[in-house]
Amino acid sequence: MARGTIRYWAAAKAAAGVAEEAYEAANLAEVLAAALDRHAGRPEFARVIARSSFLVDGTPVGTRSPDAVGLADGATVEVLPPFAGG
Repeated sequence: MARGTIRYWAAAKAAAGVAEEAYEAANLAEVLAAALDRHAGRPEFARVIARSSFLVDGTPVGTRSPDAVGLADGATVEVLPPFAGG
């Protein structure tokens, strides 16, 4: 079980109501499940997570299954919602 930090950006930060929080999990799927449970009272949070992409220690997760993305102790998971640009 790894311990680390999950950081929320833009709409994910707004939906979570915090910029970051600690996690304890073996893989990305566990991090996301715990975050969804922790923020269950914020329905927009689940919608944002479903549309987001993720970085683990700066490396894009891409199309890999969250179950297959293991985490090292001290890893940082970043939640990147879709960005609109101009």
